[in-house]
Formats: sequence, C-alpha cells, structure tokens
Amino acid sequence: QVQLVESGGGLVQAGDSLRLACVASGRTFSGRTFTTVTVGWFRQASGKEREFVSFIKWSGGSSYYRDYAESVKGRFTSSRDVAKNTVYLQMNSLKPEDTAVYYCAADGSGVRASEYRYWGQGTQVTVSS
Repeated sequence: QVQLVESGGGLVQAGDSLRLACVASGRTFSGRTFTTVTVGWFRQASGKEREFVSFIKWSGGSSYYRDYAESVKGRFTSSRDVAKNTVYLQMNSLKPEDTAVYYCAADGSGVRASEYRYWGQGTQVTVSS
C-alpha cells in the first residue's frame, strides 16, 4: 500500500523559512517507482479550496521539471532525494498568506488536485505577521 507522509510544518514569522518533506513508502505507483512519478504540493487555507503550489516531474535520466504557482515563484523550491524516496518543498520569505495545510500528492500530471492518485495527511504551516 502506498503511503505519503509530510513533515516540517510549524509556526514561523513572516520572512522566515521552512522545509517540508514528503516521504513515500509502499509498493509501486501504478507500476512505476516513486522516482519517476510526478509529485505535487498543494495547500488549503481555512475556508478556501485546495490550491496548487508546485510539482516536480521526471523528465528522464536524473532530470526533473518543476512548476510553481505564481504566488510562490521565486520563494519556494521543490527538490527530490531519490535515495530517500523524499520530495522537499523549501519555502523562503514566508508570508502570512502562505498559512495553510500543505499536502503532497503523487502519481499525477499537473496542477489539478483531481489528477493525483495518492495523498499525504497534510502538515500545518502558520505564518504570523
């Protein structure tokens, strides 16, 4: 059974940084390894819909393509540690509007949450002003 576990959330002040981690375990993802599936990060603020943050997509060999929501471009960076089956989201220059529960998702293809098959339980990020 596939499992995704996020960690790294917390309470920080505006301008601070956090690094979220998403660790995958279990069997293959629709016949593929975690190394080659697209992993997305989404967030959901209280009273709002879940929104896309970033995804990291395997593009062959050891190369990955990344995309980000406009609201986080230049501040957030997604990376992958293949040996640890882990995807990270480095979040710098955090703003109060980044406050949300952050979810990682796997085996998708883009920016829509509905495209992803596996989800973690989420980790709370709270940014105070």
